[in-house]
Amino acid sequence: MHAPIVVNAIPRRLTVTKILALRVGPLLPGLALSGIVAGVSIELGKVAWLASHGLSVLTIAIVLGIVLGNTVFARLASHCGAGVAFSRQNLLRLGIVLYGFRLTFQDIGQVGMAGVAIDALVLASTFALAMLLGTKVFRLDRHTAILIGAGSSICGAAAVMATAPVVRGRAEQVAVAVSTVVVFGTLAIFLYPLLYRFNLQWHLLEPSPSTFGIYAGSTIHEVAQVMAAARSVSQEAANTAVIAKMVRVMMLAPFLIMLSAYLAREKKSASKNLAAAKHESGKAGGGLAIPWFAFVFIAMVGLNSAALLPHGLVAEAIDLDTWLLAMAMAALGLTTHLSAIRRAGIKPLLLAMLLFAWLVIGGVAINRLVMALLG
Repeated sequence: MHAPIVVNAIPRRLTVTKILALRVGPLLPGLALSGIVAGVSIELGKVAWLASHGLSVLTIAIVLGIVLGNTVFARLASHCGAGVAFSRQNLLRLGIVLYGFRLTFQDIGQVGMAGVAIDALVLASTFALAMLLGTKVFRLDRHTAILIGAGSSICGAAAVMATAPVVRGRAEQVAVAVSTVVVFGTLAIFLYPLLYRFNLQWHLLEPSPSTFGIYAGSTIHEVAQVMAAARSVSQEAANTAVIAKMVRVMMLAPFLIMLSAYLAREKKSASKNLAAAKHESGKAGGGLAIPWFAFVFIAMVGLNSAALLPHGLVAEAIDLDTWLLAMAMAALGLTTHLSAIRRAGIKPLLLAMLLFAWLVIGGVAINRLVMALLG
């Protein structure tokens, strides 16, 4: 028998350190680059003119990332690629989790059952329309249709980024979806104040700032865009709009869970019909790809609702979340090639335009119907 091998504790610890260095080291340049772009975006987000026009930190981060990604990043990709990919995938999930500290279940009570029903109907109808038009009319690949639908129906770029891991969307598909959100969300900032004045004359909705706030919060893409549009009406409209929007954002988690279950079920059904491809489908895996970060997101909302944590800690968590999401968006921009967006063509933009038209016009119909029944 061989004598037992005695491993010295100190070299063993050094070995673990080396292993960590080997794993973390390659990520540092890309994390640093994403962090720098995020920091610049956060500072630019404080500029009053940009904020008043609804250009949020996330929007600025992806724009800066795309500029760098199509100019200097090619020379840095060999050193920064791993860290940028880590920012786009892993930091995104953590950012979505910490996003829960921006929300409370008490927000639901402030808009009532009518507000919740409006948000749910807007979400469901918009996403269903995106799938129908995207795949049947425009013949887009399903992932692009899902991502555009998620961004339009829930909360803009954050919803697109959160949905991407569930559908395993490619960087160019995500970038196309985010771009459409930016275009039509920005248009909403200027359109909705005009719609408010129009409503004062025609009374399509109850002519009050709070009612218009629920309409804006339930139909405009991004949180920042909601605030910019509603503030142009009044502070009361802005307060109600943000609450309605936050309730809509909370629907992101159940949406991701249901989407994941649907995709897994569809994949399993397809594998049964393709007996010849049984081995391949088994290798790909037909199980439910559970978006665990969505459950943790709900848990963070519950924790924030219970008000158990100090306000200072919650504020720091929100600041960290801004950094993480900005880094994820910067990383997305860095890996996005404009040639890929050009190859996507006009169809994604047309789909987003029709969804925007539905949000504006169909949103009025949904708000009127639900307010008549529950308001």
